[in-house]
Amino acid sequence: MTDHSGKTRVESGTWTALGATPDKDGVNFALFSAHAERVELCLFDESGTKETARIELPEYTNEIWHGYVPGLKPGALYGFRVHGPFDPENGHRFNANKLLVDPYARELVGDVAWSSAHFGYDMESEEKDLSFNEEDSAPVMPKSRVIDSKDYDWKGDTAPMIPWSRTIFYETHVKGFTKLHPAIPEELRGTFDGMGHKAAVDYLKSLGITSVELLPTHFFPDDSMLIDKGLHNYWGYNTLGFFAPATRYYGPRALAGFRDMVRALHDGGIEVILDVVYNHTAEGNELGPTLSFKGIDNFSYYRTIPDNHRYYINDTGTGNTVNTSHPRVLQMVTDSLRYWVEEMHVDGFRFDLGTILGREPEGFDQRGGFFDAVTQDPVLSKVKLVGEPWDIGPGGYQVGGFPPGWAEWNDKYRDTVRDYWKDTDGTAPDFAARFFGSGDLYDQRGRRPWASVNFIAAHDGFTINDLVSYNEKHNEANGEDNKDGHSDNRSDNYGAEGPTDDESINAIRERQKRNFLATLLLSHGTPMILGGDEFGRSQMGNNNGYCQDSDISWIHWEDLPPSAEELRNFVRRLTSLRAAQPLFRRESWRDGMVLTWFNAGGGEQTAEQWADGGGTTIGAVISRPDLEGQDGIWPHALLIFNPHEGVVPFALPEAPNGGSWTLELTTDDPALEAQPVEGESFEMAARSLALFRSS
Repeated sequence: MTDHSGKTRVESGTWTALGATPDKDGVNFALFSAHAERVELCLFDESGTKETARIELPEYTNEIWHGYVPGLKPGALYGFRVHGPFDPENGHRFNANKLLVDPYARELVGDVAWSSAHFGYDMESEEKDLSFNEEDSAPVMPKSRVIDSKDYDWKGDTAPMIPWSRTIFYETHVKGFTKLHPAIPEELRGTFDGMGHKAAVDYLKSLGITSVELLPTHFFPDDSMLIDKGLHNYWGYNTLGFFAPATRYYGPRALAGFRDMVRALHDGGIEVILDVVYNHTAEGNELGPTLSFKGIDNFSYYRTIPDNHRYYINDTGTGNTVNTSHPRVLQMVTDSLRYWVEEMHVDGFRFDLGTILGREPEGFDQRGGFFDAVTQDPVLSKVKLVGEPWDIGPGGYQVGGFPPGWAEWNDKYRDTVRDYWKDTDGTAPDFAARFFGSGDLYDQRGRRPWASVNFIAAHDGFTINDLVSYNEKHNEANGEDNKDGHSDNRSDNYGAEGPTDDESINAIRERQKRNFLATLLLSHGTPMILGGDEFGRSQMGNNNGYCQDSDISWIHWEDLPPSAEELRNFVRRLTSLRAAQPLFRRESWRDGMVLTWFNAGGGEQTAEQWADGGGTTIGAVISRPDLEGQDGIWPHALLIFNPHEGVVPFALPEAPNGGSWTLELTTDDPALEAQPVEGESFEMAARSLALFRSS
């Protein structure tokens, strides 16, 4: 690896493979920077504390600096120092005193040990970010590691390839799901290895979910302001390494543990969906640290204000916005996505603040560079793609606005369903649209009902239990005087704030939980359950657990009340029903389905009745004539919804083909077995949903 003078040998290498690419004879390094003047590769000893060599990359091709180090092996630790102009007012923040993470690093070793050395400017200077800081950040920076990505035996792993129409997402957190799970060995709790443990996989299978959606697993640091308060970044929406797993979730198998987890979930027939954050990075605004992109080529990687490049466009609310309009930055994002699919075998992605990715300088564009790149990509176009269709920028709310091939988190569904079960006047028409797939949003350009990802609760906000237990958020533990988190929760505590011994209040709460989950799992579209909601997990009123790596956010599996198992069994019944009956997992808007709405008097809903704000008790007959004659398949069903706090007699419409109605399920009595209905009217219990099939 060294020549006769003792210097580390370096050859020209190639520019075509970004990052660190090993072969049998050495390692090729390639780094994009359009505005750098030179780039140094720094090698470190096994501990990452001693810099053993500093090598100038000898070649610059197509704005990529590159070099090949003969004799270097996988496992080597490295970083970059990038030389160039320090000219913040023109968008350049080069500072070679800062060791920089390789944007393409497959693994990072160590963590960000916050100090003034991380900042490219003198934090004590009156000029702030216009000043220059000469402190060396190498001692307090994570190091990139050379990884042989092919060095893993997948043992015939096969992607489950769950059809969209059969998909049920389960959103959870690697540590939060496993940390307190009694059947997972203690040394595996909080790790990828634990998430892939048989107890975890078997539990997910038993619920009937098909796809586990993991909160961010890309490498991210803890924010310094959280550390100062004794807190941590729990959710992980602060990416530093787009190719590197979060080492905080490493178990005994380290990097291989992630792949073991994917393989184990696949063996159980469960897909792995990653929540990914390509809209911003951990480097913040002009006063943020220099960890990677800012020091490599700030002007290329980030969107800056056109007439004042010192400052960043902040459409994300986090200080910076990744510039996916730049072809090399767009390449980094798509290369990262392909890496996770091809080398790590994941099955899809949920894109945090996904509107950002479709934002060009002139605004959001369905035909923007990112969407076009993914749509034509032979790998990415075939996996599940889910957008969070909003950001805080102009025109940032894009529910229904993503291109064909994409699904979207539908917050209109969330808000409407919450309002409806509070019996809010005037919600019936919108509830009807949301329940049956939000065709007003998604029946266009060949998009399918599955494009609407329906959810009542997600990581951000109240759990379903807290939605029916608290009128106000209780985020005091976050250290922000309860000023953080949403105030518009559309919740109801039904007479007591938080846990209560009042049996009547608890009965209402349990029924409302069942109403929410039955609505979710019987709606057309793609349902997403928040992990733990299936048995009533609480965060004690905290609706912004981003910094709560604690009992507040972790799922508690033991010492649960009897109502928890009753609710979990009810959810299993619903997922089984959804899987068995095509009526509730519609694949196409053109399937011949006939949908007829009825009022409590038994007549079809009229325009005047839809306009009646207080007329929220409604029923619907769903018919699919093409399903008639198929064994065990329902061609017809009746759903009745009563959000009122009192009993409502509902005149039953005639069953199709001269048949009769059988009550299959009611949220009033989760243990009720199927039974024929006698008489022409059905007493709808207060705040309840009832499902009938045609016999």
